[in-house]
Amino acid sequence: MIHFLVHDKKDTVGVIVVEGVKAGQELTGWLMEDDSTLKVKALNDIPIGHKLATQAIKKDETVIKYGFDIGRAVSDIKVGEHAHVHNLKTKRW
Repeated sequence: MIHFLVHDKKDTVGVIVVEGVKAGQELTGWLMEDDSTLKVKALNDIPIGHKLATQAIKKDETVIKYGFDIGRAVSDIKVGEHAHVHNLKTKRW
């Protein structure tokens, strides 16, 4: 079962595509660029449509989704952690 999607090898987050992801759950992701899979253990409950860190992201680093810069981390984000408004902000303001 695929739990999250990653479009590009340089992405640092994937998007959850199933309901009910719980902390501690082993997740399988599909890397669309090369049709490979990756495994990540969820550190938090994560709602469908939200982001999951697939790589460690340090505070102030750029977060990449779908191959594009979507903002910066405002705190360190661990692999498997929910990446959302509490730890990720736009660079626009």
